[in-house]
Amino acid sequence: MKTRRSGILLHLTSLPSPFGIGDLGPGAYAFADFLSASGQSLWQVLPLTPTTGICGNSPYSSPSAFAGNELLVSPELMVRDGFLQPSHLDEAGEVHEGRTDYDAASRCKLRLIDAAFERFREQGRWQVSFQAFCAENAFWLDDFALYAALKRELDGAPWSAWPSEVRDRTPESLAYWKEHLADRILREKFAQFLFFGQWRALKTYCNEKSIQIVGDAPIYVSTDSSDVWANQEIFRLDEARQPVHVAGVPPDYFSSTGQLWGNPIYDWDALRKQHFSWWILRLGFYMKLFDMIRLDHFRGFVGYWQVPFGEETAVNGEWVKAPAWEFFTALSRRFPFLPIIAEDLGVITPDVREIMAHYGFPGMKVLLFGFEGNVAENPYAPHNIVQNSVVYTGTHDNNTVRGWYRQNAGEQERQNLARYLGRSVDECSVASEFVRLALMSVSNIAVIPMQDLLGLCEDARMNVPSVAHGNWEWRLKRRQVTPELAGWLLDTARIYGRA
Repeated sequence: MKTRRSGILLHLTSLPSPFGIGDLGPGAYAFADFLSASGQSLWQVLPLTPTTGICGNSPYSSPSAFAGNELLVSPELMVRDGFLQPSHLDEAGEVHEGRTDYDAASRCKLRLIDAAFERFREQGRWQVSFQAFCAENAFWLDDFALYAALKRELDGAPWSAWPSEVRDRTPESLAYWKEHLADRILREKFAQFLFFGQWRALKTYCNEKSIQIVGDAPIYVSTDSSDVWANQEIFRLDEARQPVHVAGVPPDYFSSTGQLWGNPIYDWDALRKQHFSWWILRLGFYMKLFDMIRLDHFRGFVGYWQVPFGEETAVNGEWVKAPAWEFFTALSRRFPFLPIIAEDLGVITPDVREIMAHYGFPGMKVLLFGFEGNVAENPYAPHNIVQNSVVYTGTHDNNTVRGWYRQNAGEQERQNLARYLGRSVDECSVASEFVRLALMSVSNIAVIPMQDLLGLCEDARMNVPSVAHGNWEWRLKRRQVTPELAGWLLDTARIYGRA
């Protein structure tokens, strides 16, 4: 993590594919080839966990902190590996090359996975590897598969509304449902077997090309998730199994009323008594999936904003201290090398900085914030960036650089930028100027969202925080990834010592 290098931020759903959503198939391998040709050694992705329409398809609101998203399974690779016949793809439906169509992708992918499951049951050649996968991942897979099967059986009701005996996980109830839903449970495990097999193959391909994967670990999990259902004792829940307090952040750059995420708050006393075992299992699992981990909302491990359940905004909350020193000491004892990038955006207090400095975690520097106010003292201005950091032009929560220049930047920010560069810019050139600023910076790591590399407008933005729907839909078009673009990025990375 201390090597000077650079990479691209592009989520898998944004890749080109003929199935309504990007996936782990040929489009992902072609993008890895593009990264290699352009001298990049990092590929940053968003969380790979399942998404739901009721949560706006956000990868940060998932029914599992461990499971993979079925919609990312590649039909082409299922054919290659013998799980499907080529004729299955002819029945997959129309080609979608525009924005991500989660509904169409779900109808298509789930039907194909069901067909692959039937073929899997008819043939025995995958049984040894499947059983090994299930055994290795039993610590989360058994609960998730049962949870997913129960959700389907009980018409999608949240687990807190399930019959009390299964809600409270009585041994008799769990035994009954495991037998009653055995086929569906097996199908859920099979889908995870497909996903993680394809993911590990892609990661191996990337690593062999000297490309490392930066994953994303959201701090919180969804209330209606297998994680909370299976580990109720480590969350602050009332007798009805509703959260006592929920997570969020106070008013900030993104929202004048704060962000009310709604996730249940951890019971850190209970976690401490368990020696933080759930978190150790989770991060250990992620370290097998990724080469580096961006720990989302890092300041929440030091002090977190809790809001009483039922509030409509995050305004009426309070800061509560978390046992950060005990937690990270336990992690460092289990994992002597913690390849963590701390998402430290927003108002960061000295105690958070102290933790980061002690463990050597690099923070994030976002150039879009660097031209506000007094640029000479702005911590995000390029000359104030420190070496042990990861610099971004923007993140998935920001507008694109071009969109920022068109929509968000005030006249003073535009003037500050022109004075800083020593020349005027316009909306056509501003993104490439930011890419250069990031790559020439002193930060060990520079990460460029693909939209900024392409100089795209605001309609390519990935997410608008606090907006429930219409996010996570931008997709890359095949024609946008050109040898000329790879050549420009390679030359730029070389001149700034990052290729």
